[in-house]
Amino acid sequence: MKVEAQLTDVATAEKLGLLPEEFEKICSILGRIPNFNELSIYAVMWSEHCSYKNSIVWLKTLPKEGARMLAMAGEENAGLVDIGDGIACAFKIESHNHPSAIEPYQGAATGVGGINRDIFTMGARPIAQLNSLRFGKLADEKTKWILRGVVKGIGDYGNAFGVPTVGGEVFFDDCFTVNPLVNAMSVGIVEGGKTVKAISYGAGNPVFIVGSHTGKDGIHGAAFASKDITEDSAKDLPSVQVGDPFQEKLLLEASLEAIQTDAIIGMQDMGAAGIICSTSEMSAKGEAGMVIWLDKVPTRQENMKPWEILLSESQERMLIVAEKGKEQAILDVFEKWDLNCVQIGEVTDGERLKFYMHDELVADVPAESLVLGGGAPVYHREYHEPAYLKEIAAYKNEAVPQPESLGDVMDHLATHPNLASKKWVYQQYDSTVGTVNMSTNLPSDAAIVDVRGTSKALALTVDCNSRYIYADPRKGTAIAVAEAARNIVCSGGEPVAITNCLNFGNPYNPEVYWQFVGAIQGMGDACTAFGTPVTGGNVSFYNQSSYEGPVFPSPVIGMVGVLDDKSQQTTLFFKRPGDLIYVLGEMTNDLGSSQYIYSYHGIRHSSCPEFSLEAELLLHETLKRIRGKQIAESMHDVSDGGLYITLIESGFFNKLGFSISTDNAIRTDAYLFGESQSRAVVSIDPHEQPILERILNATSIPFKLLGEVTDGAIEIDGVAYGDIQSVGHKYDSALENILNQ
Repeated sequence: MKVEAQLTDVATAEKLGLLPEEFEKICSILGRIPNFNELSIYAVMWSEHCSYKNSIVWLKTLPKEGARMLAMAGEENAGLVDIGDGIACAFKIESHNHPSAIEPYQGAATGVGGINRDIFTMGARPIAQLNSLRFGKLADEKTKWILRGVVKGIGDYGNAFGVPTVGGEVFFDDCFTVNPLVNAMSVGIVEGGKTVKAISYGAGNPVFIVGSHTGKDGIHGAAFASKDITEDSAKDLPSVQVGDPFQEKLLLEASLEAIQTDAIIGMQDMGAAGIICSTSEMSAKGEAGMVIWLDKVPTRQENMKPWEILLSESQERMLIVAEKGKEQAILDVFEKWDLNCVQIGEVTDGERLKFYMHDELVADVPAESLVLGGGAPVYHREYHEPAYLKEIAAYKNEAVPQPESLGDVMDHLATHPNLASKKWVYQQYDSTVGTVNMSTNLPSDAAIVDVRGTSKALALTVDCNSRYIYADPRKGTAIAVAEAARNIVCSGGEPVAITNCLNFGNPYNPEVYWQFVGAIQGMGDACTAFGTPVTGGNVSFYNQSSYEGPVFPSPVIGMVGVLDDKSQQTTLFFKRPGDLIYVLGEMTNDLGSSQYIYSYHGIRHSSCPEFSLEAELLLHETLKRIRGKQIAESMHDVSDGGLYITLIESGFFNKLGFSISTDNAIRTDAYLFGESQSRAVVSIDPHEQPILERILNATSIPFKLLGEVTDGAIEIDGVAYGDIQSVGHKYDSALENILNQ
């Protein structure tokens, strides 16, 4: 049977986002000119979002092996690591940036839905969500609109779906005004050996589509994510999917129940690129083909064209390959949950994907030619240092003037939206549903999540300081990994592995690609040092606009750690007046890329904070020794905002203040507000001081007794700076106050 006509040309290919040489390659693969359906298939599967054609050569350099790894990076829908006791943790982070820029509510909501499907498609039950959000200038009405929409979208979907949001970060800078970053992470638990692969094999095995009907929402969504945001991007609004969390909850329960029937060969979420992505990736992995009858796909609109059905990114759908003869078991489960379960094809020998519409062959392509690691193109892009590095090189720390009033700086930082409480955000999320969140009443640097039925808990965090990476991508990304690991260690956990969401501008810009290469190198350096292999993640290029150019490079690190004994959780807050406060790590005059000089002094180009992996590893080892002696009342890492922000955050929970002294050898603003790395604040009962100092003196780590916890007063070098309650009120209300202006 001949393939349907409607032949295409180079001009059509370019309109779909393909390069002229890519069109020629498609013609060579097929041995003929593709029709429009086939060209649309290649356009979406060879988009950056699906193929990683401009990033895979560098992604392959990341460390991906470790004793706990149960699936290689990119092998399955999500990363999978062994956490002991026959239990595995599935986790992944992905972006939904462009959809959120155009339609914030649905863009964010469907990002949450999609990342959760990646988890339960593997047979794991999602137990926790985190997110990393970046927005533009908060005084702008458009930024407020995007922020409100994104937060409501995350909250409405996650709350209705029934998985707690346990942690995250929110960051503001002018460069994100047009192109925000919305990264969602999901974490799930599954018994070892009970996972399902995203694979297809066995000629004659039936192929089912399950879940929601297929509509025209999300068509060419992957291609939409693979181009810059422009003045015309609003015209791409149909590319934004529409989510239904209640349908997803049913799909979750039905999918996990169906897995228990042992009738499933393979299963994959229909995320980016929809049916064509699932059929091609599952077939290529199993070295099999498929025949698919598109007219059997349940649709929301009448007379949908073949390419619309193939490329639709309608939400809450899965593709299942079942074992022939066991179809009824699958059908019964989905009927019970009142969900579509329709056979739309079957597995075939060979490598061809053949799509029919009313018995007419409308597309015939080899599966392997479409996918990452197969026939999808791979490029080595040009890169060179950005011109702005000259301004960073000219930065001199000593040229920064000392502030006339430390109190003014304290107020500025405590009320800055990058450092102030994100209560307005997280109060819209249900953080307690499922009752596994152990950090609600016992806050730690990382979110601590109970692993039910065991003595274990997971420590979860997302971290990235975009300013650091802008100043030095390699060092800044290593710091992002280090801070994630530091948060987990300070919380009582052992870092295990990471997932990443790599947000950058246009890869065809050599300066942007230089940032990307440096970030990958820094991530590799740090992950190797900490023994935290990369389980997978997401690359999001084209985050830029004609207004602001590229956003700050933002390789967000999602890290998972394990507490073998959940009772060993370490909290970040002071416990009682009179406890002693120590800072571990070197105090320096380094002010580079701190929030203090960026927003208070308005210095936009400065060096990345100095960083040493050896110093960071020494800090972690020392903190673990202190934990082992069970003498720490609190542990809290020193990061954004410096020592002052760390101390007030340590005081808020129990409304306790601090009395400390600085060091004449270090300029006072650097001591309090500088963001020197590899530091942590530890508080102890005075009776434990000899034990603590024996531990510290047995290592080469710098440390200092800062002072002591007070009943609420804040005192520095003998000068009173108010009390923790007044600071806390400003800190808690700052973000909401700005939004209401």
